[in-house]
Amino acid sequence: MVVFMTQRQDRLPTGGRYIHQIPATPLVPVSLDGGRTIWCKLEFMNPSGSTKDRIARHILEKGWRAGKLRPGSTVVEASSGSTSIAFALACSQMGLNFIAFIPDSATSERECIVKAYGGEVRRVSGTMLEVLQEAARTADEEGYFLGRQFANSDNTEAHRLFTGSEILSQIPGGCVDAIVSGVGTGGTLRGLYEAFDAAGCHVTAHVAIPRQGELFGPNIECCSLRFSADVPGVAEDISEIYSEWECENLCEWEVGDTACLELTRKLWAKGFPVGPSSGLNFAAALMVAADLGEHAQVVTVFPDRMERYFSHKVFDGFKA
Repeated sequence: MVVFMTQRQDRLPTGGRYIHQIPATPLVPVSLDGGRTIWCKLEFMNPSGSTKDRIARHILEKGWRAGKLRPGSTVVEASSGSTSIAFALACSQMGLNFIAFIPDSATSERECIVKAYGGEVRRVSGTMLEVLQEAARTADEEGYFLGRQFANSDNTEAHRLFTGSEILSQIPGGCVDAIVSGVGTGGTLRGLYEAFDAAGCHVTAHVAIPRQGELFGPNIECCSLRFSADVPGVAEDISEIYSEWECENLCEWEVGDTACLELTRKLWAKGFPVGPSSGLNFAAALMVAADLGEHAQVVTVFPDRMERYFSHKVFDGFKA
């Protein structure tokens, strides 16, 4: 039985009621086909279905307390889906309006979910950089609050303060040897590494990179940092959080995207309703575990749920 512990509970001036409870997500040992065991943080169990709930709520709460937000304010963010969904949910709870700027490549499922939470969606043709620029221009001209997930230090702070502390309280012995994650903004990998390092763990950070791109498609939230034109994800230098991070214990691991999708489907068969980024992370984590040895405690994240990928290639062969 999994017991969910309340992470924190805050009272904000929205009708005088408590509007926020994010329980701690489980950390579970996962092995496939008798292979190495990886400690996996089930972030798909967050309220909107992804780890982005962490940063959306933290950014909005800090903005509120700083006097930058009040009931009826409008929030803007550029995101291909998961962050937009998280902001849409949080804004609906806090009495805020939300506008998501997303690339044309984002799946229709994501747009539907944002709208279901009361958010507005504006699709932008072009690169992710152009989506970011359009969101920033609109926020500046209209005086809206801009989330700035790729540059906002509150992104990293949310994972350092909350996700990281949860993992340290859940993992046997209270210490992590390696943290593995794909990179969108880089906030998850950087924040968790900083939390474990500050706790005295001799931890190394590992970036999971999909080797090819045709199976994933140009989906920023599903994959990883773009180190070349052939690898989908965040174009280099877009994420200030990642590009400005100076980490001596940082390693890169390439994973074929076919293997990522195969591992995602294997995780489904084990009862984990995850998206392709979880397959990517798990694949890289297995490589890291093999490299570090059998006693190493390797942690990775299952970032989001499967339902936002129904039109993605990962579901080929499952559709009626």
